[in-house]
Amino acid sequence: MSVQNRVQGGRDNCDRGKNFGSRIPPKEASSSQEEKHVFLHKLNLHLWIMALKMLTAARCSVKAVFPPTILGHSWEIFLGHETSLRSFSFKHNIPPAAKYGGWHAVTMIPGDGIGPELMLHIKNVFRHEVQITSTSSEEEEVHSAIMAVHQNHVALKGNFETDYNLPPSHKSQNSVFRSTLDLYANVIHFKSSLGVETRHKNIDILVVWESTEGEYSNLEHKSVKGVIESLEIIPKAKPLHVAEYAFQLAQQMGCEKVTAVHKANIMKLGDGLFLQCCREVASCYPQLIFEGMIVDSTTMQLVSWPQQFDAMVMPSLYGNIVNNVCTELVGGAGLVPSANYGHIHAVFEMPSRQSGKTITNKNVANPTAMLLASCIILDYLKLHSYATSIRIAVLASMEDKDIQTPDIGGQDTTSDVIQNVIDDISVAN
Repeated sequence: MSVQNRVQGGRDNCDRGKNFGSRIPPKEASSSQEEKHVFLHKLNLHLWIMALKMLTAARCSVKAVFPPTILGHSWEIFLGHETSLRSFSFKHNIPPAAKYGGWHAVTMIPGDGIGPELMLHIKNVFRHEVQITSTSSEEEEVHSAIMAVHQNHVALKGNFETDYNLPPSHKSQNSVFRSTLDLYANVIHFKSSLGVETRHKNIDILVVWESTEGEYSNLEHKSVKGVIESLEIIPKAKPLHVAEYAFQLAQQMGCEKVTAVHKANIMKLGDGLFLQCCREVASCYPQLIFEGMIVDSTTMQLVSWPQQFDAMVMPSLYGNIVNNVCTELVGGAGLVPSANYGHIHAVFEMPSRQSGKTITNKNVANPTAMLLASCIILDYLKLHSYATSIRIAVLASMEDKDIQTPDIGGQDTTSDVIQNVIDDISVAN
């Protein structure tokens, strides 16, 4: 039987969890020619379904190896000096089209801690309705949030707090969220701000890390009593994909060097594969300097001489560690937005995996990171003029030492910062 290689459309992600089909039980020989025809027809149909699903799986594998084109958009000049390139919004896929009347639906996921409080302030700045999907750590509610992102393809998200006292079967909802939506590339741009006092100055680091595989696969189990097995699954397509993503973005954002963070001296197969993939991709970008650095040395040098780093790419576990170190280097989690990109969906949030419950409902949380994440959403949706207007107001507020929240040395409230941003936008318009 010949099978034509024609699979129409479909989503980029395969449903690998489903079986290709159920077996057709053997039939007893029948003297009736009609029964034979019915049996052969069912068998033929069954084989066709299997073939089509296998072709779909192959198609997804090919897409995982050959990533779509990444485009860039950044606003680099603000009041006569170079500003934070946190404004970047690169479209590796086509953003969702506007709905009737030019409206865009963005899923808002408050999360835990200060998330709901910050989301209310974001609505005040944007001055229009957004689709809100409020979630907590409950599995069914996180599933509802995922379904909302499937519908709108873009979301502004707070952090889901993970309760360490829950049984092992309860996985991190942040990890479930990213893996289900295939948000494979986590991208954060760390840059020093003029109005924020920090130990180190002139920091400008682009961090890209794979966030769905490796240790973040959530594959742990007890083999025997007292023995735990934790599996690190690394398909070669994944590190190849995120490395290509990082090098393309580094080139487009004017970086000169890319550093691959690894532990290949100990984990020679797992991290060795990641380093090998980075070297393969680096050979296609001769204009970029490439270096590998062990994660131990990386964290030490980040706190002693962070200016040496330009662009960095790494697996999931190291990405989470480096992310938190860099966040504090530039002033804290309240200042830096984070972007999570997949083939179809994009989710924007704060970079630190902390919910900020200690300052919940105290009106002191810094809204800067969430506001800048919202600006990246506007750029992602090609609403550049709105993004620029809000971003300029946010950056002006951040550099004004008279309007600062306690986390960066001020005494002002979240409401004060938001009102200052709104006033600046009104004056500009």
